[in-house]
Amino acid sequence: MAGPGWTLLLLLLLLLLGSMAGYGPQKKLNLSHKGIGEPCGRHEECQSNCCTINSLAPHTLCTPKTIFLQCLPWRKPNGYRCSHDSECQSSCCVRNNSPQELCTPQSIFLQCVPWRKPNGDFCSSHQECHSQCCIQLREYSPFRCIPRTGILAQCLPL
Repeated sequence: MAGPGWTLLLLLLLLLLGSMAGYGPQKKLNLSHKGIGEPCGRHEECQSNCCTINSLAPHTLCTPKTIFLQCLPWRKPNGYRCSHDSECQSSCCVRNNSPQELCTPQSIFLQCVPWRKPNGDFCSSHQECHSQCCIQLREYSPFRCIPRTGILAQCLPL
């Protein structure tokens, strides 16, 4: 059995954690139900207690809090157009094959992954394709990005 000292310490710890999460005696019970990325109207609707304006459209979304309990701004997911790294969730805004820039993921080494063409797009070199495979399917057809095939994932015609 725990002694009275341990019981008091546990009770104080629960009160401290409860007040940090918004459940303490100074606040009403937070009955929010909306998760990160869901539309909201007020902070109280969100599990994170953060309802932030979306930069793409005039509505608000639930966003996470930092370890310092600050609400994070909404940032664009991969594939959205951008003009600066700070607009993207990945902090990577990369120019694609046209004058526009897109949010792209980061590698495990925290490097921005370059944008590459999807399968089926026209290409002129392997480096342009997401699959790293650009070939001519027929003698007079244009070069296209195709998925790698076979057990060794080689760049072969389909």
